[in-house]
Amino acid sequence: MAPFFQDTVLVVDAPAFTIGEEAGSDAVARENLLDRAMGPMRRKKSSEKLRRNRLPAEGLALVARDECGVLIGTVRLWHVDAGVDAAGRAVPALLLGPLAVDPCANGKGVGSALMRAAIAAAEARGHGAILLVGDPEYYQRFGFAAEKAEHLVMPGPFERRRFLGLELTEGFLSGAAGLLVATGGKAPSARVKPLRRAA
Repeated sequence: MAPFFQDTVLVVDAPAFTIGEEAGSDAVARENLLDRAMGPMRRKKSSEKLRRNRLPAEGLALVARDECGVLIGTVRLWHVDAGVDAAGRAVPALLLGPLAVDPCANGKGVGSALMRAAIAAAEARGHGAILLVGDPEYYQRFGFAAEKAEHLVMPGPFERRRFLGLELTEGFLSGAAGLLVATGGKAPSARVKPLRRAA
């Protein structure tokens, strides 16, 4: 199956940037960008517990690059179960995050473009809902609302007003209640070869 998401060129306030799927070679640049944009405490967040040692959902790890090809933005979506429905069945959904833009590119529309691209790609792939923890003042413009996640909880401390949901299929989160649980594929563990002692 061909990937839904194709590279798109966006021009905002003169500088152009492209959005496309993340490549394996982006790993170091992405981690460095996240450190610059979010600081070292990003690894302590409850959302990180759901992402740790997991792979992002297929086709839903996106990056923005400037005209020189430098990575300036990133967003990923992850498979989770959003509690259970009234019949006790797990409710499959996506958890979005982190969304981050390099400080040098703030105010250029990179974050908004990444969000819209991620939502469109998730919808095209048939996903029913997206959840995230973030500032409602920013995310409500994309359709996220606290009411959609009001009966769900994160696996760790979180602010209720910042736990938001977006239904890609109307009513998808209706009746969903309980704890978010990671369900995505496991990331391959890095194997460290033991050092050989000189004879």
